[in-house]
Amino acid sequence: MTTTNFSLLMALLLCTGGAARAQDKKLTGYTGNAATQQLELENRFDKQLSSSHIGETIKALSSQPHHIGSARGKAVAEDILQRFKSYGWDAEIVTYQVLFPTPKERLVELKGSTTYKALLKEPALKEDATSGQEGQLPTYNAWSADGDVEGELVYVNYGLPEDYEYLDRAGINVKGKIVIAKYGRSWRGSKPKVAQEHGAAGCIIYSDPKDDGYYSGDVYPKGAFKNEYGVQRGSVMDIVIYPGDPLTPNTGATANAQRLDRLQAPNLLKIPVLPISYHDATPLLQALEGPVAPDEWKGALPFTYHIGGGKARVHLKLSFDWQIRPCYNVIAKLKGSEQPDQWVIRGNHHDAWVNGAADPISGLAALLEEAKAIGALHKQGYQPKRTLVYCAWDGEEPGLLGSTEWVEDHAAELKEKAVVYINSDNNGRGFLNASGSHALETLVNEVARDITDPQTQVSILARKQASEVLKAATPKLKKEKLAKQGIAIGAMGSGSDYSSFLQHLGVPSLDFGFGGEDAGGEYHSIYDSYDDYTRFKDPGFNYGVALSQTAGHTALRVANTVTLPFDYRKLYETVNGYVNELTELTSSLRESTTIENQLIRDRKYQLTTDTAKHLSPPLLKSEVPYLDFSPLQNALTGLDTVTTSLAARKQFSAAANKALYQGEQQLLNDAGLPARSWYKHTLYAPGFYTGYGVKTIPGVREAIEQRRWKEAQEQIGIVAAAINRLSAYLGNIH
Repeated sequence: MTTTNFSLLMALLLCTGGAARAQDKKLTGYTGNAATQQLELENRFDKQLSSSHIGETIKALSSQPHHIGSARGKAVAEDILQRFKSYGWDAEIVTYQVLFPTPKERLVELKGSTTYKALLKEPALKEDATSGQEGQLPTYNAWSADGDVEGELVYVNYGLPEDYEYLDRAGINVKGKIVIAKYGRSWRGSKPKVAQEHGAAGCIIYSDPKDDGYYSGDVYPKGAFKNEYGVQRGSVMDIVIYPGDPLTPNTGATANAQRLDRLQAPNLLKIPVLPISYHDATPLLQALEGPVAPDEWKGALPFTYHIGGGKARVHLKLSFDWQIRPCYNVIAKLKGSEQPDQWVIRGNHHDAWVNGAADPISGLAALLEEAKAIGALHKQGYQPKRTLVYCAWDGEEPGLLGSTEWVEDHAAELKEKAVVYINSDNNGRGFLNASGSHALETLVNEVARDITDPQTQVSILARKQASEVLKAATPKLKKEKLAKQGIAIGAMGSGSDYSSFLQHLGVPSLDFGFGGEDAGGEYHSIYDSYDDYTRFKDPGFNYGVALSQTAGHTALRVANTVTLPFDYRKLYETVNGYVNELTELTSSLRESTTIENQLIRDRKYQLTTDTAKHLSPPLLKSEVPYLDFSPLQNALTGLDTVTTSLAARKQFSAAANKALYQGEQQLLNDAGLPARSWYKHTLYAPGFYTGYGVKTIPGVREAIEQRRWKEAQEQIGIVAAAINRLSAYLGNIH
């Protein structure tokens, strides 16, 4: 950041921070003396938090590898259990039996005039005390198919659907071949999924230094970024179909659960896939011939990138140990004094690919610090009005296994009792990141207003808003951001344990974390260690405290309030924005299709760069028909009226409180999304090809993007019906 931008940032921070301090400390759901008492309770809670203790917890729980199914994984769960009990919580381990494959054989070798056998190994470093330990999972992608394949190698850029469109125009077919794709631009599991759809025999994924390595800064251990041997492990389960144990969709994976045949599980790949380092990728890419890759496909390795089409062949051989393994969730409860059957649920996973100091232990340590602080208050006489449920999930890394199985196992109970689910995952230094159910946006802003950023000493709300102002692309957008009261929270995609709560059951959910000043390349490698974390992530563990405050204050406010803090006006405003985006998307797509088709007809489309001269013209696209958005627009008019009336209400009965938190369930569609019925929320879902990345109003948006016009119109009606259900439901709250 330049000195000028830094000065501007500080000025904005002081300005917005001062405004935040000056405003009335309104707490939605609290009145008068109750608000004062709640703020005093949160102040007492804060005094129980210790950055040094968070650091000690991170060091202890990341001291050894502890993936699901390992002896150390069980030991970590038992350690967490004892911590909860010592804090005064009623805690237990709830065990499920889930499928989890580990590698037996991994081989990648280049054949032809140049030969190379990949190392497939991250070396221990003297600067990283835990990097040479026994018990590390090898570098692999969980849920790859077994396979022994050999074929011509083709470079497919990031492996996105549009990359294959380019290959088609270049006359390059990947059927029966092995593709090599870069990590980035989409979730890792989308890359082999798209490769499989195009007939590839196998898929290799590597981290290019332009995206994740020396292009960004000094590499580990000198700097934070990925060194040439680092590899990103990770799941390639097709979680956009459904997450959790692939053999027990829609039901908890108990010991006696009925299971699918593994080869019939619809969310598992049929081709082998393996991640490699850019050290191992270099000789493979150098051996490629054929067309020079277009500029936007080129990485930072020191040679010319080619697509393939020559004599380079790769042998890929993988086999796995497909065992059912125990999955240990730790569930701790503090019973509510007035509404014990209303649950405020807080969760973070405990399993890691290797040591996992950042992912997940940094978030888990914050959660445990909250539990310690609340336990101390409880011993002093505090009791929440609603029951607090604190959860440490197992098996998140392979596909949200622990949380999904618990949610599926307790679905009916959670639909009745779960007021909110508050999630976190890895955490670092920087800015607040918040996403979730938009009826909770006002609550998030009020919580963030009252927490001090440890680096700047203004509120975390003010610092986040100032960063958004600086990132705005135009002066007009900067002014709009600066004038905005508060921040908009993001929409939830997938990739962490909130997915089953929100997108399957309709439980209102939030996800918190800090970051933005903690960049690096340790993700899912052996270098996600305590040594790395203390140097590059959150050296003083101060943002661990900030996370404890953010999630802890949120949990306590919801647990103690008389009237639950759901602001459905924010939901209306957000959904109205989504619908406007969809109408603009349709209009833009219609206009661009017309222009592109005319260029193709006039033979003016062909690009003139050397790398594009070999391309065939694209095919004409179907014209975008008229889509009738009026059912959605009319439904939003009704929601506008109802939520305005609801916002004017001052008091709610106990029955009305229950109706407030169950309102989100009205947005579910029992039939689920097209081709993936497990996802039932009509507003939020992971994208079919983006994986972790969210698609809002996904049934409509993805149908438009994929040019399925009849389906788009049908989904407009389905979403409109869901919004109308919510309006009718909220209108009956008394």
